[in-house]
Amino acid sequence: MGKPTGFMEFDRELPQRRPVAQRINDWFEIYQEFPEDKLKAQGARCMDCGVPFCHNGCPVNNIIPDWNDLVYQGRWKDAVRRLHSTNNFPDFTGRICPAPCEAACVLGINAPPVTIKNIEKNIVDRGFDEGWIKPEPPKFRTGKKVAIVGSGPAGLAAAQQLNRAGHWVTVYEKADRIGGLLRYGIPNFKLEKRVLDRRLEQLAAEGIRFVTKAHVGKTLPVQDLQHEYDAILLAGGAEQPRDLPVPGRELKGIHFAMEFLPQQNRRNEGDIVPDAGAILATGKRVVIIGGGDTGADCLGTSHRQKALSVHQFEIMPMPPQDRAPQTPWPLWPMQLRVESSHEEGGVREWSVATQKFTGDEHGNVKQLHGIRVGPPPKFETIAGTEFTMDADLVLLAMGFSGPVRNGMIEQLGVVLDPRGNVATDDQYATSVPGVFAAGDMRRGQSLVVWAIAEGRKAAASVDSYLKTAHIQPTFAAVRRGERVSL
Repeated sequence: MGKPTGFMEFDRELPQRRPVAQRINDWFEIYQEFPEDKLKAQGARCMDCGVPFCHNGCPVNNIIPDWNDLVYQGRWKDAVRRLHSTNNFPDFTGRICPAPCEAACVLGINAPPVTIKNIEKNIVDRGFDEGWIKPEPPKFRTGKKVAIVGSGPAGLAAAQQLNRAGHWVTVYEKADRIGGLLRYGIPNFKLEKRVLDRRLEQLAAEGIRFVTKAHVGKTLPVQDLQHEYDAILLAGGAEQPRDLPVPGRELKGIHFAMEFLPQQNRRNEGDIVPDAGAILATGKRVVIIGGGDTGADCLGTSHRQKALSVHQFEIMPMPPQDRAPQTPWPLWPMQLRVESSHEEGGVREWSVATQKFTGDEHGNVKQLHGIRVGPPPKFETIAGTEFTMDADLVLLAMGFSGPVRNGMIEQLGVVLDPRGNVATDDQYATSVPGVFAAGDMRRGQSLVVWAIAEGRKAAASVDSYLKTAHIQPTFAAVRRGERVSL
């Protein structure tokens, strides 16, 4: 700890967000630059605790006190190395992770916690700017081949780990570009795609092969992968959106968030979205159902598309302004969170349930009919609180219920857990030999940092499985005619 009294001398400080009037007119990231001297002061606030609970709060177990201290000392290159020792993609987590590490910061017991997330982002950006982050191809190849289905954070983390272990890795992605939800789910104002592209360039230079427009289980039979590869890792995410089965759901103008958000990301990539299927908030009265991160992403996107008005409804009650007593430190706190999109406008309401939608003679949605409800788990309706709201576009952002079952999962015949996710043992192995699963496809809808953690752990299990293949040869190796010692 370079500054023992740093936590007493310096207040918590974060970079300023660009003015609302400016940022809602573009798709760039919202934060301004943060001076190096201020970053060093923020690093000095880390107390180097006897028991650093931030480690436990972080799913990838980042060695946070070490790189906080290295930043304070100005040893940026060492900080880059320490940061990457546990996290493949701090450039992603430093931007879009909600920072459970900060919720577990010991300083946060009675003071604002250390700005861990912002320090992390600046370390990795400094590493790229200085040219310290370079491709690290393996020095030898094992000859084993691994197929990874899904190019989100779990799949990419596993791919880098397995490739660096010497295996030949191919990542299959059903979309036309690599990145999964990082590419088409996270808006550019939270994660500019140049950040993703520079990391993908590194992975490709290390020897990872990417195949796009390959929908495993539909355009590409999963049996083809079983024939060609020694192991398969399923990292396709939890893409089954939760629906809202109420009268009028079939009306035009009611869409899932993940129908709306990818279109704008495609426009930002330079693609042309046909008018016939375009979903735009421009000039419309927008209602977003769902108060989480996806709902906030829809809100910020609607602002930038110049919606006439935006309302965001959440069925849960409004959280308290400060940490709720039932979620004491170091647990992830139940409290009100104001995202940048909420600062930009719109009306945010809690304890609201949608009863039905009504439309016009052409089948377009025109009104939402709602009612106030009591607390969970019953959400009992409150008589006399019924209301009607005009709506031209309704976006359903109520989360995801698990992976899409038809296609790949059905073809493989893997066992599912009670929640409908792909079931695995503690080694991330599914019920089908040689097939593993990681990320949201295995654990359900979760955070990007959990996806990276799962990808890393699953990669270690796949590597261990491949190393013991001389005891039990893989079917793919036998089919390729390889000599296998028994």
